Amino acid sequence: MQYGSTRSLGLLQALACAFLTAVAALAMTAGEAKALPAFAMQTGEPCQACHVGGLGPQLTPFGRNFKLHGYTLRTNPFNVPLAVMLQASYLNTQKDQAPSAPNTAPNNNATVDQFSLFLAGGLGDHVGAFIQGTYDGVAQQLHWDQTDIRAVDDFTLGKTDVTVGASLNNSPGVQDAWNTLPSWGFPYTLSELAPAPANVPVLNGAFAQTTIGLTGYAWINDEFYLEGGGYISPSANVLSSLGVNPAALGAIRGTAPYGRLAWQREVGPGELELGAFGLQAEIFPGLDHTTGLTDRYTDVGLDGSYVETLKNGDAAGFNTRYLVESQRLNASCILDGSTPAACADNSLDDFRVDAFYYLRHRYGLTLQYFNTTGSPNSVIYSGNRTFKPDSSGYVVQLDTTLFPNADAPVDRRFNARIGIQYTGYTQFDGAGRNFDGLGSNAADNNSIRVFIWAAD
Repeated sequence: MQYGSTRSLGLLQALACAFLTAVAALAMTAGEAKALPAFAMQTGEPCQACHVGGLGPQLTPFGRNFKLHGYTLRTNPFNVPLAVMLQASYLNTQKDQAPSAPNTAPNNNATVDQFSLFLAGGLGDHVGAFIQGTYDGVAQQLHWDQTDIRAVDDFTLGKTDVTVGASLNNSPGVQDAWNTLPSWGFPYTLSELAPAPANVPVLNGAFAQTTIGLTGYAWINDEFYLEGGGYISPSANVLSSLGVNPAALGAIRGTAPYGRLAWQREVGPGELELGAFGLQAEIFPGLDHTTGLTDRYTDVGLDGSYVETLKNGDAAGFNTRYLVESQRLNASCILDGSTPAACADNSLDDFRVDAFYYLRHRYGLTLQYFNTTGSPNSVIYSGNRTFKPDSSGYVVQLDTTLFPNADAPVDRRFNARIGIQYTGYTQFDGAGRNFDGLGSNAADNNSIRVFIWAAD
């Protein structure tokens, strides 16, 4: 099925051409196969220089600047811009769950969560990319994953240093340099088999890999960040060929505008960031155009972070965001057999905060609290007893990174993290107890996950 205006399809073709050009250009930079992950060998820096805890995706201030400058910093004249990653885990839930994927049991599942191949690196001083393709071992599906292709330039305006850039990407926020937005927020690894609340703002992942966006940004004096752009929906045929369900989100009508502001400054021994972000999208739910109406989502949020590297090599800090979503669900209400006046106007508030401490970048403890609340609606939330979307809980993660410094084997290429993650719910889809009217309690969805995350 094709949808969107002729102008949108023309833009999609232009973006696709830019994507293929960047892939070809990066492939030409391949030299002798020396080391991976690709960025570590390109920069000549150990993993802990860019990543808190010595393994991604949480960035240090150095790692943020590397990303904002288009992945172009290079000390090694030649390296193969390829890397591989494996995530596998064992999951136990407090109560058995209905199997949600092929060849899985109601409980106690060991899975290969994902296997990814990356094309990642810089070409010269102005072009760089982070392109990920993933095999989902739970869904048994190959699909395109996080993609961020950049063009950048640096100049001085009076006494002000400015980096300007453009990002071609496939998820609002995947281009962001702070670990506060959903694309790179904690928890950094999850199991698809773990129970999760049904109702969160659409910016919490619904646009990931289902859209293509082009944004422009300015990074001023390593202090102020300004970004703006828009996202469109590729055709259903294109998304299906990329391994993505085109009906998962629906089709964006026209272009969804996106904006981002951030301020970062050294405060004490660390870096403080405060920011804001927003997106508005009109969507044909499930690709259904029969009503002639759309669902409109307006997401506006605030975020903050602090990262501190102590003199003894330890790292500590926090990340937080507060996101408010206003919904006008005209199309969904009609498709559900109701009227817009009865169910269209809704709101969701989503708050998350996590704090972390890493001993020598090797042993980590991260604690997160999350809370989603919203307006009651007997039509949209008819599957739970209270007709509310409310969910809340916490995550506790202990992990160790095997080679965070320059001591990794295989010419500093290999690294791995082993961890245990506990997720507890105090509310789930509307209530703490009997949330579905059938006797299910929020704590039934509590889970313990043991994982390994390896990269080379």
